[in-house]
Amino acid sequence: MRSVVPDYLTDVLGDVESDTSGKLAGYIPELATADPEHLAAVFAMVDGTVYGAGDVDVAFTIQSISKPFVYAMALSDRGFDRVLAKVGVEPSGEAFNEISLETDTGRPRNPMINAGAITAHSLAGPENLNPVERVDRVVQGLSAFAGRQLTVDETVCASEMENAHRNLAIAHMLRSHDILTEDPRAVVDGYIRQCAVLVTTRDLAMMAATLANRGVHPLSNEQVVDGAVVRQVLSVMATCGMYDAAGDWATQVGIPAKSGVAGGLIGALPGQLGIATFSPRLDRHGNSVRGVSLFERFSSDMGLHVMEVPPAARAVVRSNRVRGGGADATRVVRLQGGIRFAGAERIVREFVESAPSEPRVVLDVSLVHSIDDVARRMLLEVARRLTLDGHEVYLVDPEVMIPDPDPGDGGRLAVIDAIDRV
Repeated sequence: MRSVVPDYLTDVLGDVESDTSGKLAGYIPELATADPEHLAAVFAMVDGTVYGAGDVDVAFTIQSISKPFVYAMALSDRGFDRVLAKVGVEPSGEAFNEISLETDTGRPRNPMINAGAITAHSLAGPENLNPVERVDRVVQGLSAFAGRQLTVDETVCASEMENAHRNLAIAHMLRSHDILTEDPRAVVDGYIRQCAVLVTTRDLAMMAATLANRGVHPLSNEQVVDGAVVRQVLSVMATCGMYDAAGDWATQVGIPAKSGVAGGLIGALPGQLGIATFSPRLDRHGNSVRGVSLFERFSSDMGLHVMEVPPAARAVVRSNRVRGGGADATRVVRLQGGIRFAGAERIVREFVESAPSEPRVVLDVSLVHSIDDVARRMLLEVARRLTLDGHEVYLVDPEVMIPDPDPGDGGRLAVIDAIDRV
C-alpha cells in the first residue's frame, strides 16, 4: 500500500502553487535570479523516515536557517554562560537586519536576528580559532545536522559580501561594545559563508528532525548536540525565529521555526518530526509566502501546534489488583501509556491513598511506551519507600523502559520480564 503522507504533501503543494505573491530577495543580486516557481515540502520523522513532494532535491543557500544550528554549536563549544553573556534571548519585534542591541550591555537581543547571529558565529568552535578554521567548524557542524557533507556556494557568497554594508555596520557596532573582540570584517565574511552553505529541502527537514530528536541525527545516530542545547535552541526559535512576525506565527502555527531569505523554512516538533519547505518568494517580513501557507495548513490539518496537547490518557494506572492470599498475596499495579511528571504523580497518589498491605508489590511497565527522567526517578523512589515499608518489590519491564533501575539508599528492586516469575 502506498503511504498517504506523500500524497497529502502533493495535494497541499497543489493548493498553494497558484499563489504568486511576494518577491525574491532582490537586495542580494544572486538570489534575485532564483526560479520563483520552485516549491517543495518534506517531513522527516525522528526515526529517519522521510516523505517529500515537489522540488525536494533542488539546492539553494541556507541563509538565516543556519542561525539556530550555529547558535547550538556556540552553546556546545563555549557553554551557556559565555554565550548568554554575549547574546540575549528576548524577542526583538524588529526585522532580521535591524541594528538591535540592548542599551545597557550592547548585547544583541537574540541569536535569530543578524546581530545575534554574527555574534554566535564568532563563538562557534573553541577559542583562538582563526576565521578559516571557524568557518570549517560551522560547515562541518551543519553537515552533521544534515547527515551529509555540505559545501559553500562561492558565487552567492561573493554576491552577498559585495552587498554586506549593513552587516558590516552591525559588526562594527558589536565591536564597539566588545561583543566582538576581533576584526569585524573577518567575522562578517565567515558569517556570510555560513549563510551561503548549499542545502536541499530534504537536508533541511533532516536537520530539523535532529533538533526534534533531542540532538541525535535520526539516521546516523550521531549525538550532534545534547538535549539541553536543543531545548535552548527550540525555545529561542519559538519566540524569535520568525522575526517581527513571531507572535502571529506562535498563535497561528505554533511550531518552533526558522526562515531564510532564499525561500527555505524549517520547523521542529520535539519527539515527532522535522518539517522543511522551499519557495523563494518572500513576504514583507522576509519569510517565504507559500512556505508560511504550507505550515499553516500542516498545523491546522494535523494538529501540530505545540499547545494543542492531546487529551491525557484516562489513567496511567491500568489496574491495581491483588493476586493470591495470605503470605502469598501480591499487589500488582499495571501502568500504561507515556509517563511524565503528571502521570508519575498519579502513580504516587495511588500508593499513598491505598497503601498496599500485601508482602509483595509488582510494578508492571510492560504496557508503558515512554517514560521521562523525572517519572523514572519518581517510580524508583516509590520502589525505595515500599522496600523501607517492608515489601518485596518487583518490576516487570520486558522492554527495558527503566534501564539501571537503582532505587537508591535502602531500596531493593527485582527486575523480571513477566508477572508469572514473581
